[in-house]
Amino acid sequence: MAAGRLLAAVASGLLVAQAMVLAAPTAAPATPSAPPLLAEPALLSAKAVTAAMLGVDRAGDRLVAVGERGIVLLSDDHGRQWRQAPTPVRVSLTAVRFVDARRGWAVGHQGVILHTQDGGEHWTKQFDGQATGGLDRPFFDLAVADDQRAIAVGAYGLAYATTDGGAHWAELPLAEANPRKNHLYAVRWTQGRIVIAGEQGLLLKSDDGGERFAPLPSPYKGSWFGLLATRSGALIAHGLRGNAFRSTDGGLQWSSLGTDSQATLTASAQAADGSVVLLDQAGDLQRSSDDGQRFVRSPAPAPMPAASLAPTADGAWVIATLRGMQRLAPR
Repeated sequence: MAAGRLLAAVASGLLVAQAMVLAAPTAAPATPSAPPLLAEPALLSAKAVTAAMLGVDRAGDRLVAVGERGIVLLSDDHGRQWRQAPTPVRVSLTAVRFVDARRGWAVGHQGVILHTQDGGEHWTKQFDGQATGGLDRPFFDLAVADDQRAIAVGAYGLAYATTDGGAHWAELPLAEANPRKNHLYAVRWTQGRIVIAGEQGLLLKSDDGGERFAPLPSPYKGSWFGLLATRSGALIAHGLRGNAFRSTDGGLQWSSLGTDSQATLTASAQAADGSVVLLDQAGDLQRSSDDGQRFVRSPAPAPMPAASLAPTADGAWVIATLRGMQRLAPR
């Protein structure tokens, strides 16, 4: 997808950041049949720690972050120091999710899906847009249920799932539920249900493991950029201009959340103590100690173009930004 096309299609800081990554110069094709960014490994560089990072997750006590040009960063000291891991592609990676301390997936541009079985030290490419003619469609998010089942969603209704650990990826049947092929920005499992969120207030659900999807009632007509399924079973959806809503019945009914923010809410996560945090595009946090029913704003020490966050094992938070990874010490 050309940078201008993506910029025209989105209106959030997170996705503008991804569009900026798309504008980076690319090398000439290595072969007629293999796009170079899919055929060449990421460059290993000491400057990788200051790269634009777009996603982060916990792998046990380790932190794994992904970003532009196929960069993957690992931290084994709760986000204080980071080192680069090799990857087989140079496309920008937008999201990463782990099942446990060793097994996880990352997704990104040109329809790429990577898999690791050793906590992010090494990655293999399981899928890309060459097989579907979808080289212009990036994945934006993924959800993992276990080491066999995962779902990746992205631009223009892009949605694929695996039930065999990534040996095969099959397109999800979304044509009827999403006939306009709206962009899909977030996906989560909650209470046995798959929920997908996207642009123009799009909310979809599947109660049968992805065999069929149907629209959910949406309390908001702007774009959703994130979903969080809390451990209690609550579902939080968030998006433009500080809008956030909470559901306790899998997305059938929603209540509005006061977030004290007018900025786009780009990411969300839950800590080990049960606290829920929403991240806005300027790096401010909205914290909740009651499972996301009420939030209190916690300003960032300095403004930062923030895309994703994860809790650390020592009670801190790490934030993926366009200037690398930032650690916020425990309160």
